[in-house]
Amino acid sequence: MLRTKIGRLLADKAELFKEEREYALRTGLLKDESDIAEAGDCTRFKEAYIEVGDKETENLVAVKGPDFLDNPITYFKDHKNEFMYLESDWWDLVGVDAVSLEIDDVFGNYDVMLGIRLQKKYGNAIKSYLSENPDGNPMANDLMFDSNEGIWSLNFSLNEIKGFEDGMMIGKAYEVIYSYLFGLAEWVESNQ
Repeated sequence: MLRTKIGRLLADKAELFKEEREYALRTGLLKDESDIAEAGDCTRFKEAYIEVGDKETENLVAVKGPDFLDNPITYFKDHKNEFMYLESDWWDLVGVDAVSLEIDDVFGNYDVMLGIRLQKKYGNAIKSYLSENPDGNPMANDLMFDSNEGIWSLNFSLNEIKGFEDGMMIGKAYEVIYSYLFGLAEWVESNQ
């Protein structure tokens, strides 16, 4: 899964970001740090497709350009009726189609919603990763397998993820989400 996809990136001589580069070094896919360049911070999603929608109706409010990622995440506190939908080729690497982000109306946390393209048999590995949150406390989440779609629907609070800071830029918040999901993909791969 992950090993094969990163192997393809290396074969294409693509720039790797921190997570992929460290994984490639750890697994021996990359022998020397100087073999391939590391891409800069916050550039992963500059080519992404971004929509902002209305939470109540799910109607499109606007298609946004990459500069939208430079807004502070507190944008969602000022626009509580909106959610953000982000598609990127990078999600494919971790088995995800797209990731949505919004503010929870009741608790004021940043909610992350996505679907993971993994078979039902990987449920225990996914649940195990979610219970091993870096701060030592199990992360509150909503995980359910959708047999019609063949994907795991996962919702969790971004506030509980290591590296999150209130006020960070939206692009950086998506980097934190990606890093967490990369860890999940690696965990599932190592616990097959």
